[in-house]
Amino acid sequence: MIKELKTDNLDLKIYLDRVSMGAAAAAMVAERITQLLTEQEFVNIIFASAPSQNEFLASLIEQKDIEWARINAFHMDEYIGLPENAPEKFGSFLKEKIFGRVPFRSLNYINGNAPDALAECGHYAELLLQYPPDIVCLGIGENGHVAFNDPHVADLNDPLEVKIVDLDFECRQQQVSDGCFKNLKDVPSHAITLTVPALMAGRYIYGIVPGKNKARAVYHTLYDKINEQCPASALRRHPQAVLFLDDGSSALVKY
Repeated sequence: MIKELKTDNLDLKIYLDRVSMGAAAAAMVAERITQLLTEQEFVNIIFASAPSQNEFLASLIEQKDIEWARINAFHMDEYIGLPENAPEKFGSFLKEKIFGRVPFRSLNYINGNAPDALAECGHYAELLLQYPPDIVCLGIGENGHVAFNDPHVADLNDPLEVKIVDLDFECRQQQVSDGCFKNLKDVPSHAITLTVPALMAGRYIYGIVPGKNKARAVYHTLYDKINEQCPASALRRHPQAVLFLDDGSSALVKY
């Protein structure tokens, strides 16, 4: 680790590279899981779906002694309208990286092809109320979004747990830049997402944010006013949030 800092309530941990950052985040999450399972029967975890999570997820599934059979797994967003087995779907990503690799107690996918997307939002919101999140593992988008709460649709006081949103240009372009889609026209225009309050309801939040393309979003997260212009700024209000950065994403951090 290069540096440890704090901005408001948000703890920052900065590492030299993505691999060491991901390994450190995985070790901390594993430790928290173990601690929680001494206090309760099951742990509920919400996972993010993006290439930024690759090193973290790869390290997490290699952690020793995690009782996966006592963990209920959720994810935080899904495109609307992609083919059922499309590799670009976030459910497909998580199945490949972690959901299909370890024996969770339950896997709870958001159905982006549900015939009634609003009803699917309601169904997933009910699941989150039934299984309140203990741990949220998230990323931050280049536009400062968390999940698919882009600035123009984010509401830090959203009354909903899950909702349908349209995706802004920067968000959709990032999906192409990340290599998830070949062309902008292939990126869906709408998605189902957990809202900002639904994510902030997690008892413990771990943000995994590598890459120089995230430096500007990290800067706004840490130093702008806490509002919807940078939805990730809400992390600074959370009492138990940790942000993991590498040398690229921390380029604009004030030491």
